Amino acid sequence: MSSYQLGLIMNSCISIIGVTGVFAITSLAGMFSLGQAAYLAIGSYVTFILARMFNLPIFVTSIAGIGLSALCAYIISVPTLKLRKDYFALITMGFGQMITATIVLLERYTNGSIGYSRIPKVNHLVWVVLGITALIVFCVRNLKYSRFGRMCIALKTDEIAAKSFGIDVYRLKLRMYVLASAVAGIAGILYGLKNRVILPDSFGWNLSAEMQIFLFFGGTNSITGAVFAGALLKLLPELFRTVTLFGQSLQEYRTIIYCVLILLIINFRPSGVFGEYELSPKAIKLFVARNRKESNHG
Repeated sequence: MSSYQLGLIMNSCISIIGVTGVFAITSLAGMFSLGQAAYLAIGSYVTFILARMFNLPIFVTSIAGIGLSALCAYIISVPTLKLRKDYFALITMGFGQMITATIVLLERYTNGSIGYSRIPKVNHLVWVVLGITALIVFCVRNLKYSRFGRMCIALKTDEIAAKSFGIDVYRLKLRMYVLASAVAGIAGILYGLKNRVILPDSFGWNLSAEMQIFLFFGGTNSITGAVFAGALLKLLPELFRTVTLFGQSLQEYRTIIYCVLILLIINFRPSGVFGEYELSPKAIKLFVARNRKESNHG
């Protein structure tokens, strides 16, 4: 494979990780965050700045980056999770804007708006990215069907009923938000390793909105849909580069196109492309068996 093709694979995987984290927050716990890109930025910048300052391996500093992403999520969520969902979304969006502004202001360490480019090269990175992506998707899928995941889905469906059954709604939301933010930190680190340069603008509000759009497109109740949308919609911009509209590449209209897709999905497929359907070996066997049965009757 060419380096360009490997880059596309890694971009898709990083997108899948980000959307999977959003899936944990929105689909399992019923929260709506517009600031997840901030945790990608925290994980990425902290990891690479510490590696450079103290001459430490990326593996060691990545633990600090992921940990700080989770800690910031904890600090933000403790006073805000009891608010209404729309207020929580606005606060997370404000937090995201604050993080990007802080990165620009801390120019001495982050190189400001110019971008931080002192990122070492990692050999066989594509295999690392593929392995981490598969592990995270596997863990979140199992989390969905675990006791913890079922309690989260219960509170998402009816928070008052969940409380009446003795479920600690606040603690469940807190844990899920911290976990999803740690996942976002991992995505940020892989993004930096892949591109070898990180910019504050790369982690702006647009990225947070994009991940939410991907999730709604694939299906808010399906981890399969999150993976599908994270990969497909991340590859679409590469197709857009080859098509022009009004003398400009379709890449310039990417956000508009995504919004149109969401409007179409809301009108014709409100539950997303996959809805609640999950792709599994059992589902594939049932699908094949049903097709064989229909063909035999035909």
